[in-house]
Amino acid sequence: MKKKSWQRALLAVASLGLVLGLAACGSQSKDSGADESSTKSKTPVKITFWHGMNGPYQKALNEIISDFNKSQSDYKVVGTSQGGYTQLQQKIMASAKSNTLPVISQTTYTTVPDYTENGLIEPLDSYMLKGDNKLSDSDLKDIYSSFLSSSKYDGKYYSIPFSKSVRVLYYNQDILDKYNIAKPETWDDIAKAGETLKKDKIYAMGYDKSWDMEFEGLARQAGNPLVAKGPKANLNTADTLKAANFIMDMIKAGTAKTAGEDMYWTQAFTQGKSAFYAGSSAGVTQMVAQAPKTLNWGTMPLPAYNDKKATEIAGNDIVMFKSASADQKKGAWAFMKFLMSTEETAKWARSTGYVPLRESATKDADFKKYLEEKPYNKAAVDSLPDGFQSTAFKGFSEYRTRLLEAVDAMLTKNEDVKKALDNLQDQTETIIKDNK
Repeated sequence: MKKKSWQRALLAVASLGLVLGLAACGSQSKDSGADESSTKSKTPVKITFWHGMNGPYQKALNEIISDFNKSQSDYKVVGTSQGGYTQLQQKIMASAKSNTLPVISQTTYTTVPDYTENGLIEPLDSYMLKGDNKLSDSDLKDIYSSFLSSSKYDGKYYSIPFSKSVRVLYYNQDILDKYNIAKPETWDDIAKAGETLKKDKIYAMGYDKSWDMEFEGLARQAGNPLVAKGPKANLNTADTLKAANFIMDMIKAGTAKTAGEDMYWTQAFTQGKSAFYAGSSAGVTQMVAQAPKTLNWGTMPLPAYNDKKATEIAGNDIVMFKSASADQKKGAWAFMKFLMSTEETAKWARSTGYVPLRESATKDADFKKYLEEKPYNKAAVDSLPDGFQSTAFKGFSEYRTRLLEAVDAMLTKNEDVKKALDNLQDQTETIIKDNK
């Protein structure tokens, strides 16, 4: 990919508000020494880690960083939040141009193809799969396969999973009880509930401003990824059109609604405007803060479509930059492995609401107690076996921009579903071709 194209792709990510964590220029501390007769003292190698976490998330991450630094004396991780995601994006672009890239960085896994094309990040296979500090076979089996598969690109591991969330279904139990509606087992059940609720101007389903993630989930359940490995675009196949029309038919019928300029349906849901809401599990914290104490609500995994279940996983990974020294890379991997340990990923999940990376973490006694106290977080964990992530490819950021534009055209310009997706298919094929 040409440098100009890569920069354009990164700008597309920033414009969409995708969560990108950035890293600062790392520096290696040299051993302090005296003459041969004196005892040498070793200064820990400094591992700079820039990220996009703020508020309680930053506090939780700082605690884990402190845990790591106290667990050994060879390395010192210094984590710094760089503010909003736009600022973080600008920082990493500037660092790439000035050859001052960091040791490790938080980023979306979909940026990996562009980073590898420009020779910026280090493959992790020699650390993950080899050496004294590798992940064991039991480790690899314990980490959810959907996370590991998205960490792999072009036959190599380039990232580790970190802050992950899934799409879940929020439900208003008071509405379900009033209208004698059962919790849905299928998406068709939701559509049928819409006909019951419509007369009282209550929507069956609420979506965020864009329904692209639910759209991709339905397409996956039909056995048809929007973009399959290769990459190969499947944006106007019969199954894809059926999935998009399922959503749009409900919106046109007045049984489903999007958040529009409010971005998220959270507030509308807490006001009783819909029986269900398909949203991020990471939004539970906001839901708890906004929902009236009298609102009887809960969460559950998304229902089945085409007799299958699927939920899209979102969030961030961590990558290691090639410009770091050998010692920094070794220390960076030690920290990355630490983040994925059962104890620490369980602690991270309890503190933030993100999902744990390992199945063993869900069996941790403290984590089980956490779910008992906060049952609305259980649906996210229960959804993990059915989780998937979008196919990453060179030019993904530009593709996602076009996907969101296509959804918006259907919603706000009344563009025909087939016309919108035919156009998106052509655009995506061009993006793929231009990035070969």
